[in-house]
Formats: sequence, C-alpha cells, structure tokens
Amino acid sequence: MYSLLMFLALFILIFLGFPVAFSLISVAFAFGLFTFGDAVIFQFISKIEGISTNFILAAVPLFVFMGSMLERSGIAQQLFSAIHMWTRRLPGGLSIGTVIMCIIFAASTGVIGATETVVGLLAIPAMLKHNYSHSLISGTICAGGSLGTIIPPSVVVVVLGPIADVSIGDLMVGMLIPGLILALLYIIYIFFLCLIKPENGPRINTEDEISRLSLNQKLIITVKALIPPLLMIFAVLGSIMLGWAAPTEAAALGAAGSIILSLFYKKLSWQTFKEALIKTITVTSMIMFILMAGTMFTGVFAASGGMAVMKSIVESLNLAPWLLLLTFLLVIFIAGFFLEWISILLIFIPVFIPIVTSLGYNPVWFCVLVLIMIQTSYLTPPMAPAIFYLRGVAPKEITLISMYRGVIPFVIIQIIALGIVSYYPETVLWLPDKLLGFEGQ
Repeated sequence: MYSLLMFLALFILIFLGFPVAFSLISVAFAFGLFTFGDAVIFQFISKIEGISTNFILAAVPLFVFMGSMLERSGIAQQLFSAIHMWTRRLPGGLSIGTVIMCIIFAASTGVIGATETVVGLLAIPAMLKHNYSHSLISGTICAGGSLGTIIPPSVVVVVLGPIADVSIGDLMVGMLIPGLILALLYIIYIFFLCLIKPENGPRINTEDEISRLSLNQKLIITVKALIPPLLMIFAVLGSIMLGWAAPTEAAALGAAGSIILSLFYKKLSWQTFKEALIKTITVTSMIMFILMAGTMFTGVFAASGGMAVMKSIVESLNLAPWLLLLTFLLVIFIAGFFLEWISILLIFIPVFIPIVTSLGYNPVWFCVLVLIMIQTSYLTPPMAPAIFYLRGVAPKEITLISMYRGVIPFVIIQIIALGIVSYYPETVLWLPDKLLGFEGQ
C-alpha cells in the first residue's frame, strides 16, 4: 500500500516547484532504494537502456526537426493567403480560415508550438485589422494551434504509443476522424457566433486586390499553396496509413521533405538550419529526459506492487465500467490544470491502460480520448501552454483576460467532441479497421 505514497511525494515536489523530471527521478530513487536496496541502480540502468535503444522514439527528434524547419519554409504565408482568399467574406471568415490553416499546418508539422506560433504571427494582425473581438482571436489561435495534439502526425502520439503499448500507426490513423470532427465543431461555432453577433467577426466586404482576382487566378494560387503541404502530409501520413513506412521512417521522410521545401521557398540557409537543429536538440532532450524519468518512476511503482494495489482499489469501488472510464478521463482533465502533457502520460497512462484493457475497452480508442483531454489541458489555466504560446506572439492590446475568456467556449466544444467519440467508438476504430482490411487484400 505504501507504493501509493509515491504519488503523494511526487505531487508535493511538483507543487513545491521542482522540475517534473527531477521530481520523478528523486521519488523513484528514494522509494526504490527503500524497497529494493542497491538493486534499484541496475533497474534504472535497464530503464535508461530501454529508452535509448527504442527505435520508435527516434521519430521524436525527426518530427521536431520537421516542425522547426517548416516554421521557416514559407508554407504558412502561402497557406494563409490562399485559404483566407476563399473564407474572408463569410461571417467570422478570417477565424474559420485560420482553423483550416491550423489543420493543414498541424498535419504538416506534428509540433503544437510551431503551429500556434506561426499561425498566430500571420493571423492576429489580419483579424485585428478587421476588428475581430480579442476573445475570438485568442480562442481561435489557441484552439486551432493546439490541434496538433489530435491531428496526425503528432509528437504526443509518438510518446504515447510506447507508454500505452499500442501501435503508433493505429493511433495516428484512429485520431484522424476525431481530429477533423473537433476542427469542424470549431468552424461551426465560429460561423454561427459571428452570424448571430457580427461584431465578433465581421464580414469583409471592401473591394481590394484579392476581390478583383478571377476564379481561375484564385484556383491557381490555391493549388500552388496547397501542393507543398499536401505532398508533405502524404509523405508522412500516407506512408503510415498505406503501410509503406513505419512511423520513424515516415518521420525521416518528413524531415527530409522540410529541408526540400525550405530550399524550394529559398529559405534554406546555414543560420536557419542551425536554429532548427538547436531547437530540435533542446525540445528532444527535454522530452527524452522526462520520458526516462517517468519510466524509472513507473518501473519502481510496478515492481513494488503498485499496479496490483491500484487494481484492488478499483475493484473495491465497484463502479460500472463506463463510470470508471469517465473517472479516469476526469483525473486526466484535472491533472491538465497543473501538469504538462508528457507528465500526464507518464504518471497516469501506465496505471490506467491495464485496467481499461481488462474492462474490455479498446486501448487505441481510450488513447484517443486521452489525447482529446490532453488537448483540453492546453487551454485550461493555470498551466494552459496554448495561452503562453499566444502571449509570446500577441500584441499587448490582447490581454490575458481576453485570452482566458476566449478559450472557454472551445474547452466546452472539446468536451462535446469527447462525448461524441466516447459514444461512437467507430469514429476511432473504423478507419484503422478499413486500412487493415485493405492491406490484407
């Protein structure tokens, strides 16, 4: 029973302000030394070796590098112009176009911070120019920018797959439809909000250079803007979905493609390449260090009988399976107020997944529900990473109050999306089943 004290000690250290990785390692070492003595050192060495030799995790730096290069490739500027050319006259058209742009850019990069930062720099000035409400601007950028959690490819999924012991390919395919459902709900909300209250996102009816373009000219601009990211998306997602490449191989294709696109847009330079490498090393080191610390923590917890204790506690609660599943998701939702996504995955997924599987639920479906909850955590204060990203690129006139007010409707939308995916597991499982059937023919 004392193994449960590991969680108490961990949360005390985190709330005292200690870095998550050091908190995980410290608690694991203290409890491991108490339980297993010097043998815990050999257990830790085994965990470090397991992380460092995990072939699948090699996709993490490749996806991070791909996103870093695409920040500077010129894709975002081309997409921004092409998409807003078609949506600008709709109620809330600039916001709707921004969400569409976030979908495409998220599917091209796999890195949330890259999507929100680039899209924010381009879209915020345009929306401010046309008098969009600061709350709608904030909500659109934060929610749209965080779609990278649930739109494949996603660095979050590359980390989640090995932790949950499920196929990364199945996760990336399974999350596609829920991600599009979520984005569609965003668009519907923005459209009707601005239709009912035009002051939030007025139509653009003024004559300008774009309005004088012919249909053929607009189509040519759109095709030129869409071909590069679509090729990137196909190289990464298409190769995984069709079974042509493993996630790591697909990530390598994406990394190579990002260099080619930077060269195509004449943005490739030694300085650009160097900055992308530095960012890749920094982000990857952070992710891998926390991941290593988390495996040490869960290793000690499991070896000391923590999993058996958790299972007996769950059985003693005698909750209906669906209610237990809801409780797990609620715990992840609350944890998102205080912890970043990788900490949530490392602390809770190894505990929840065996129980969820024993209840007869599909682990891929549960993992997609967790991803939706993780995305919600990007918008919920006090952590709210999406708001911190926005704060870095937004002008001073957009206040934190506007940001917090703006994300609330999108958090509600994400809970609605969670309900849809929970009630209809086929939204996750149908596409992987179809593709498996296709590959078997």
